Amino acid sequence: MVALPQEMTFIAHGAGGGPEVLVPARGPVPQPRPDEVLIRCMAVGVNRPDVAQRSGSYPPPPGASPILGLECAGEVVAVGAEVRRYRVGDRVTALTNGGAYAEYCAAPEAQALPWPVGYDALRAAALPETYFTVFANLFGHGRLAAGETVLIHGGTSGIGVTAIQLAKAFGATVYATAGSAEKVAACLELGADAAIDYRTQDFAEEVKRLTGGKGVDVVLDMVGAPYAARNIRSLKLDGRLVMIAFLQGHVAEQFDLRPIMVKRLTVTGSTMRPRTTAEKGEIAAALEAKVWPLLAKGACAPRIFRTFPLVEAAEAHRLMESSAHIGKIMLTVG
Repeated sequence: MVALPQEMTFIAHGAGGGPEVLVPARGPVPQPRPDEVLIRCMAVGVNRPDVAQRSGSYPPPPGASPILGLECAGEVVAVGAEVRRYRVGDRVTALTNGGAYAEYCAAPEAQALPWPVGYDALRAAALPETYFTVFANLFGHGRLAAGETVLIHGGTSGIGVTAIQLAKAFGATVYATAGSAEKVAACLELGADAAIDYRTQDFAEEVKRLTGGKGVDVVLDMVGAPYAARNIRSLKLDGRLVMIAFLQGHVAEQFDLRPIMVKRLTVTGSTMRPRTTAEKGEIAAALEAKVWPLLAKGACAPRIFRTFPLVEAAEAHRLMESSAHIGKIMLTVG
């Protein structure tokens, strides 16, 4: 076995702030806990929670690495005493609790999965954060089933790209919102049955038209307060609103609650990071059983918009904040 280095390069964010605070730094290689694998990172995904943590609005949970980064793919180089599935040399992708913007990252074994057949490190690293989030929320909390209809906001974000493809693969009719003609076209290319330009169209009115006045079964929303009332209007009887972020605020003013009762609606949501390892492990097992076979066949693949070297993480965050991307923004390591 090759001896591991004592130090590694990682991306520090200091006391927080704009993208410019992201700078390469040197620090100790993490030691895996008994239930963890240590991964030599080859590729890392960039996600909205990384931006929020960098800016100071999304602190890591107790015990998690303070280093940014919630997903990576690479080679297992060490294992904890309780690890049973993986061995040194295995190639895995993992939903991390933090620490992925680095040359080495520790992650619970239960949150690691083998690369899908035919995948390289870059595509494997683009999977965990969005696929765990979408699967748990859309099919878990949202209970989306074959034959139902779903409205997905932010259709060209990493979450949106994943949600459109998985919802379609599992038999739903899919509507999506996006912010330009180019992004609307991308949603349609991904498999959406219809796409709505929210800058020029009222999505609630378009949903009403598309569904013959019935509404959709599920709305997946990450925008928050400005969409709240229209999301409720867009749902049919027994519909479900699933919230996974509040990119434009979490306080909705003048909100009429009556439709929730009249239409028997469910309003729910979740965050992924605070869940226990056992809970995340259950999601991982479901993904491996139900989604990994689709990925192996070439379906529902992540869309990678642009890749940066790890040391250019600041540029990756600037791109993320511009919302100009369609799909995932990635970092390569080494």
